Amino acid sequence: MQRRHFLAHGAALSAASSLIAVPQWARAQALEKPKLTIAVGGKNLLYYLPLTVAESLGYFKAEGLDAQIVDFAGGSQALRAVVGGSADVVSGAFEHTVNMQSKGQRLRAFVLQGRAPQIVLAVNKKTMPHFKSVADLKGKKIGVTAPGSSTNVMANFVLAKAGLKPSDVSFIGVGATNAAIAAIRQGQIDALAHLDPVITILQRSGDIQIVTDTRNVAEADRVFGGPMPAACLYAPQAFIDKNPATVQALANAIVRADKWIQAAGPGEIIKVVPEGFLLNDRAVYVDAFLKCKPALSPDGLIPEQGPATALRALASVDPEIAKAQLDLKAVYTNDFVKKANAKYPAA
Repeated sequence: MQRRHFLAHGAALSAASSLIAVPQWARAQALEKPKLTIAVGGKNLLYYLPLTVAESLGYFKAEGLDAQIVDFAGGSQALRAVVGGSADVVSGAFEHTVNMQSKGQRLRAFVLQGRAPQIVLAVNKKTMPHFKSVADLKGKKIGVTAPGSSTNVMANFVLAKAGLKPSDVSFIGVGATNAAIAAIRQGQIDALAHLDPVITILQRSGDIQIVTDTRNVAEADRVFGGPMPAACLYAPQAFIDKNPATVQALANAIVRADKWIQAAGPGEIIKVVPEGFLLNDRAVYVDAFLKCKPALSPDGLIPEQGPATALRALASVDPEIAKAQLDLKAVYTNDFVKKANAKYPAA
C-alpha cells in the first residue's frame, strides 16, 4: 500500500512539474479551434496571394492550424458561406464588413492582405471599338467575378462617378479565370471589372482597353478618395470573441506571408503558387505579380481611414447604406496584427 501510495504521489509530482515546465503564456495560447474552414472567392487571383503563400509555405501549420481553404466563384459567395455557417472565416474584400453591418451582421476584419483593390475596369475592344468615356457603358453588359462581389462594388462606384446607376447596365458573373477571358474574347460582355492574372492576360493579347486601374495605389486612392483596404481575413465577431488565440494564429500566418511577398522576387513566387494558377503562361503571371505587388499589404495593418473610404464607396451606390448609422470602429481591429508584427518583425 505504501509503495502504491508513493508511486501515485510521484506520478502526481511528475505531472505537476511538467505543467510548471510549460510557461503560463504557452498554456493560455492553446488554440480553441485548430481545425477551421476559410472561404475565399477566386483563390487563384493575385488579390489573395498572401493566403496562398501562407498555405504553401506552411505558415498556417506552423501556427498549429489545420486550415481548409474552400474556393468559390466570387467574394459574395464566400461571404454567404460564413453567414450560413459552413465556413468560419472569409478571405475576402474589406467592404463586406461595412456592408453587412448595415444589414445587422457583425463581421470584423483582423488582418489585411491588400492595401488597394487591384480591380481593373476595362472595355472590350471587339464590342466597344469607339469607347470614349464611362458614360458609353450605359445599356452594356459588364462582367464581374460574381454579382455583389468587390468587383461589382468597384464597377458600381466608377459608374456612379460618371452619373450611371447600377440599373443602367447589366452585370454578369463570369467567375475568376478562364470563363472571364472567354467572355471577353467571344464578345459576351462589353466590359469587365476583374483582377490579375486575368487582366494582364487580356491586356497583353490586346483584347481590352483599361479604363480604371486600382492596382496602382495612387490611382486607387484617387478613385476612392482615400485608402481603400482590399483583401483581408474577416470573421463574425462572435467567432473572434470565442477564439482569440485561433484568430491570432491566423493573423500571424498572414502577416508572415505579407512580409515574405514583399521580400520575394518573381522566381520565388512562381515556385510557391500552384501550377494551375499560372494559366499556362509563367511570363504573364510574373508580369501580373509585378503590377500588383505594390498594392499588397506590407504588414497586415488596416488603415484607420479605410472603413470611412469603404463606406463612401458603398453609400454612393446604395441609398440604404448611405442612411445607416454605422460603427466603423467595429468593422476592423489591428490588435492581432500588432502582436503578429511583434512576433515576426521581418520576413
